[in-house]
Amino acid sequence: MQKAESLSDTRLLLDTYCTIIIHGDVDSELLDEAFALCAELEALFSITIEGSDVWRINHAGGEPVRVDSRTIEVVKAGLEFSRLSDGAFDIAIGRVTRLWDFSMQVIPDDTDISAALSAGSIRDVRVSENTVWIPEPDGSEIAAWLDLGAIAKGFIADEIAAFLTLRGVSGAMIDLGGDVATVGNRYDGNPWRIALRKPYGAMDEWVGVAQASGVAIVSSGIYERQFEKDGVIYHHILDSLTGMPVQTDVVSAVIISESATVGEGLSTIAVLVGSERAAEYFEKVSGFIGAVLILESGEMLKFGDVDFIHPINER
Repeated sequence: MQKAESLSDTRLLLDTYCTIIIHGDVDSELLDEAFALCAELEALFSITIEGSDVWRINHAGGEPVRVDSRTIEVVKAGLEFSRLSDGAFDIAIGRVTRLWDFSMQVIPDDTDISAALSAGSIRDVRVSENTVWIPEPDGSEIAAWLDLGAIAKGFIADEIAAFLTLRGVSGAMIDLGGDVATVGNRYDGNPWRIALRKPYGAMDEWVGVAQASGVAIVSSGIYERQFEKDGVIYHHILDSLTGMPVQTDVVSAVIISESATVGEGLSTIAVLVGSERAAEYFEKVSGFIGAVLILESGEMLKFGDVDFIHPINER
């Protein structure tokens, strides 16, 4: 088996470009194994892949479905973030999210959104030791659907980081389209440098750089998947009460945390609830380190330990 001092590749998974960089004296096959783990977890959590755990739950007619233990972990994490945010974070909004098509710029009909919302909510999700189900609510002929898109990438990034650590890797960076988990430092002993994209800017426009050593840096923003029609911008972060894109003053939230799962949950919540309420949720979560919120006005707010956020021109 060949050894390599550095491995890196970018592949299309999770409906985005995923990059993994590994430093150290490692087996050359390790990179393929890391991407295979990513694909394996996508096949469990995807709402669109037929036969995935989520797909089977959504098409079970309200009956209990036996699922992988990792699916249980992600669903439980989603339920925790829902409780934390008083329901603003909602993994049971799948029937609504499937109505939207941002690539084709499809705006769902109000009647369809109302029907999807009436199918149920996060309060209807049931989890046992190894099964998940969503019973049909009274007065509805259909049950709600799970959509783990607001939490799954963070969990997958953490799982890959844990896998590489277990295999003896001392330095790695996993970037799953804005969900970044790091293991140790770069090959030169310095922290990983993660550029933070400027909202609505070009792909190579940044607002700063975060240095990371063994922590996660996760960003969520309304600019990531959106389109404009008749002067109105429609984006993918949906209000669980209305089924429409949420309207707050936060256009981008960057979370520095001990895990990417925590980072993804909190970054989404920050966009959902706005800057005034976000801080109270940050303080309630174990593993939170710091946050940067970029507001619609262009103002940048910082919370917690964000001393390692630097202007892009610093070297």
